[in-house]
Amino acid sequence: MISRKIDGIIANHFKTSKSALLLTGARQTGKTYAIRKYAETNKLNLIEINFLEDISAKKIFSGAKNAKDILLRISAHTRQKTSHADTLLFFDEVQQCPEVITWIKFLVDEGSCRYALSGSLLGVELKDIRSVPVGYMSVKEVFPLDLMEFAMALGLSEEVLISLHDCWDRQIPVDSVVHESMIRLVQLYLVVGGMPAAVQAYIDTNDLNVVEEKQQEILTLYRWDISQYDLDNRLKIREIFDLIPSELDAKNKRFILKKLNEHARFSRYEDSVLWLKDAGVALPTYNVKEPTVPLKLNEQRNLFKLFLNDIGLLASQYASGIQMKILNGEISVNYGAVYENFVAQELTAHGFGGNDHCIYYFSNKRQGELDFIIEHDGKTIPIEVKSGKEYERHNALSNVMGNLDYAIPKAYVLCNGNFESRDQIIYAPIYMTMFIERRQSVVRSDTLRMMRGTNNRAESAKALLHKCMN
Repeated sequence: MISRKIDGIIANHFKTSKSALLLTGARQTGKTYAIRKYAETNKLNLIEINFLEDISAKKIFSGAKNAKDILLRISAHTRQKTSHADTLLFFDEVQQCPEVITWIKFLVDEGSCRYALSGSLLGVELKDIRSVPVGYMSVKEVFPLDLMEFAMALGLSEEVLISLHDCWDRQIPVDSVVHESMIRLVQLYLVVGGMPAAVQAYIDTNDLNVVEEKQQEILTLYRWDISQYDLDNRLKIREIFDLIPSELDAKNKRFILKKLNEHARFSRYEDSVLWLKDAGVALPTYNVKEPTVPLKLNEQRNLFKLFLNDIGLLASQYASGIQMKILNGEISVNYGAVYENFVAQELTAHGFGGNDHCIYYFSNKRQGELDFIIEHDGKTIPIEVKSGKEYERHNALSNVMGNLDYAIPKAYVLCNGNFESRDQIIYAPIYMTMFIERRQSVVRSDTLRMMRGTNNRAESAKALLHKCMN
C-alpha cells in the first residue's frame, strides 16, 4: 500500500473542516484510492457512488426537493444507511453528474454526513469548478507521485530524507555514497515514473516489462478520453499529444505547430493545447519576454513547450531499450528531454504549475534560453537542467545573471554533480528538485513516517534498486 502526501492532506481536511473535499487531476493519479484508504484507515462507513460506472445514479438528483430527500434516495439506491455514525459519502467521477456540485452546499449544511468528491477531466467538463460553492467545498489537485513519494514507497529511510533536506537548507555537499545512491534513484524514477499503478507494479514484480505494460494502458486510456470528450477537436488534440515525445527530443524542445500542419497557426490549436492542460495530461511551459516579476504579464502563449504529466509515460514512448540505458547511465541517451520533463513534473506538483498556475521558460535570441523560470517570494529564479558532465557551461544563464536590470538574487543549475556555489549560481544535485516548493516546507520525521509505505514487498523493490546501483 503506497502512502502519499495526499493522505495527510485528506486527514487534515476532515479533521479541521466540515466542508466537502474535491480531488481533481488526471486519470490514474490515485484520487479514488486515496479517499478509500482514508475511509478504511479511519473505519468510516463509506458509501461510494461512481457516476461513470453507475449511470442510473444520476437520477438521485433529478427533481430532488432538499438535502434530506437526496440522502433518502442515496440510501435506497445503495441499500446503505446514510444515518450511520461516521458516514463518508463519496461521489466519484462527478464530471458525469454536475448536479452534485450544485447540491453539495445543501448537503454540507444538512450535516448528517461528510462528503468527498473526485473526478477526472474536471478542468475540461466543469471549467468553473473552483468558483463554486465557496466555503462549502475545498479543492485539491492530485498529481503522480513526486520523487520524494517515490523514494519513500521504495523504502528510503526518513533519516536520509531529513539529512538531504538539511543539505538543501545549508547548501552543503551530500555524503558521496548517499549522493550516488540518489542519482541512481532518480534514474529509476525516470523509467518507472509516478503513476501509482506503475509504481505498485514495480514494487510487486520488480519487472520493468510489467511497469511498461501499465504505462501503455494509461496512455491508451488518455487517447480514449481524447476521442470521447472533444468530438470537434479530437484529431488535433490527438496529433499534439502524440507529437510531444519527438518535440521534446528536438534541439530546443519547443513545440513547433508546423510539424502538425505546414499552415498551422497557434490561434487554431490553442484550445487543443488547453484541453490537454485542463485534462491534466500535458504540462505547457510558456516563454516569457523578460525574466521579471510578475511572470504572468510577460508570458508569450504562442511560444511554448509541452511536457507529459508523468516522466515514466514519456520514457515508455521512446525507442525500445531506453529504460535500461537510463538505468545504466549510458551517455549516448539524450537525457535532456527526460530530465527537463522530470523537473517540469516536480515543479508542477510543488505548486508552480497545475490548473491554478503556469510554469515558464525564457528564450531570447540575444541572451539565449533558460530551461525554467519560477517566481518565488516576489523574485524570479532561473533553473537550468543539465544531464551531462559539462554542467558548468551555461552561457544563457551567465548572460541573464549579468543583467543588473533583472535583479535576480540566485539561480539553480540542477545536475548530476554535488552541491557547489559560485557567486549567485547554486549547483545542486538533480534530486534536490524535490525541495523546490512554492510554499516553504520543513521535512519533519512525523510527516515522512506517515508517508512510509506499508507494503512488505517494498523490501524486494529495494533489493532490485540496490542491484541497479552496483
